[in-house]
Amino acid sequence: MSTVVKIMNQEDINTLLKRFSFEKTGLPNGMTARTKVQGHTISIYQSKKVMIQGKDAETLGAELLGDLPNKPAVSTVTSALDYDHFNCIGSDEAGSGDYFGPLTVCAAYVSKEHALILKELGVMDSKKLNDATICQLAENIITFLPHSLLVLDNVKYNERKAAGWSQVKMKAVLHNQAIINVLNKIDEETLDYIVIDQFAVEPVYNRYILTPPTLPMKTKFETKGESKSIAIAAASIISRYAFVKHMDAIEKDLTMDVYKGASAKVDLQAAKIIQRYGVNRLDNITKKDFKNRAKALNLVERKRS
Repeated sequence: MSTVVKIMNQEDINTLLKRFSFEKTGLPNGMTARTKVQGHTISIYQSKKVMIQGKDAETLGAELLGDLPNKPAVSTVTSALDYDHFNCIGSDEAGSGDYFGPLTVCAAYVSKEHALILKELGVMDSKKLNDATICQLAENIITFLPHSLLVLDNVKYNERKAAGWSQVKMKAVLHNQAIINVLNKIDEETLDYIVIDQFAVEPVYNRYILTPPTLPMKTKFETKGESKSIAIAAASIISRYAFVKHMDAIEKDLTMDVYKGASAKVDLQAAKIIQRYGVNRLDNITKKDFKNRAKALNLVERKRS
């Protein structure tokens, strides 16, 4: 499946809307209209971006959208390598600094062509985006990017901790497995680099993974990788999306708010959960090794005394 994205003026969008019958309700955030044409999906966004996805999106795009130039891509690369000019697998995680919720890891393959499309869609460092935008972007890019998303829920996280695993080891194993999963979905010959958002130096990473290093000559580790590789940025958005959805599910199950991070307000909410549901329920939705647990228990004890 191929994908093209064009930025159009409102007049051209109106012409396109009149030409076909578009859905306009029940759409993802930021999307204003969607339809099917010749087996391809056409999506129109509030940002005036039009995306066509399908077997021959380029040909249909040329026919329907005209020979409109793509918005120039602005590189934010500060690494010695401009990864966005290569075919890359990027990997990143979410939830590692949050007391509530799972640890999520994603690896995603981004070709040179898809790098341009992702920039048109607004993919960037997820730390600069709010959760609503992240969810909107993730629901779009997972439809055409080969990727692997792994979720280590809190019960399994706590089991690994009890078995002596550090969080760094957990992340190394998950990153490595996600990358292997993506390699199984693509033609390895097309791959130029594997770029990992660095959470450990390479020797530590290689010591923790459970298999021999995957393509070590092609593997790079980058600090603040989301700003240096759009493949990492895409993986970051997908992993964050999964984390947000799991947090939403926790809130729905508890019928009360839970907070991201590990601040004092997280301690207070954890204490409320202990009072309402008990500490075992809390442990099933949190990372027990965080100091928030002891602080929450102390708050409950102080209230009882």
